[in-house]
Amino acid sequence: MPLTKEQLAEFEELLRNWRKELIEGQKKSIHALHEQESVVHPDLADQAAAEMDVNFDLRLRDRERKLLRKIDEALERIKTGEYGICENCGADIGVRRLRARPVTTLCIDCKTAQEQEERTRSE
Repeated sequence: MPLTKEQLAEFEELLRNWRKELIEGQKKSIHALHEQESVVHPDLADQAAAEMDVNFDLRLRDRERKLLRKIDEALERIKTGEYGICENCGADIGVRRLRARPVTTLCIDCKTAQEQEERTRSE
C-alpha cells in the first residue's frame, strides 16, 4: 500500500531532523578535533591514545557523511514520489521497515535476498 501524504510528511520531518542532528554533531566534532590538535602529549602512550581517538572520530564522521548522503537521497525520493518504493522490484516498502530504516531503498524481501547473496559470495 503506497504511503499517504501524512506518512510522507512524517518521514520528511524525521529525515530533516536526523540530518540536522548529524550536521550539528559534526560541527561539534570538528571543533573538538581542532582543540585536540593544540594539546601536547609528552608521554608517547598518551599521544598514541589521542591519535587513536582522532582516527576513531574521523571514521565516525566518514560514516555520518555517508549517512547524510543517504538522507539527502531519501529526501529527493520524497520530492520525486519514489520514496517507499523498492528500487529492485518496484514493490512498496512497508511502513514498519521505513520507520526502522528511513533511508532504505529495498523492501524486506529484496534486502534479505541481497544479504543471502552476499553471504554466499563470501563463503
